[in-house]
Amino acid sequence: MRRIIGTSAIASGVLVLPALASAATLLNTLALANTFLNALIGLFITLAIVVFFWGLIKYLVNAGEEKAAGLNIMFYGVLAIFVMVSIWGIIRLLQSTFSVTSTTPVIPQGIQINTGSY
Repeated sequence: MRRIIGTSAIASGVLVLPALASAATLLNTLALANTFLNALIGLFITLAIVVFFWGLIKYLVNAGEEKAAGLNIMFYGVLAIFVMVSIWGIIRLLQSTFSVTSTTPVIPQGIQINTGSY
């Protein structure tokens, strides 16, 4: 198990290293992380929907004890979808409450951004 964790840490480091070595600004790095996390959220919601439909197919095709297993899988699929969409809604509520949009960066007053070229 430790070897797998160590290997994935090294692989993650190798993937992140070019972004750290380039002249990317902090905002570009955060935008890249935001894009990655948005794609990951969509992937998880899609996976939860697939799990729900897998349970539905298992419920419709089988009988007896297998039918109960399909119902259980459907329940956990609906639960996962509900939790993820609820968290997404809470985040959107906080964004609208604090006037934070995904297109405007939050920059404290004391930080100046140099937009000119060198």
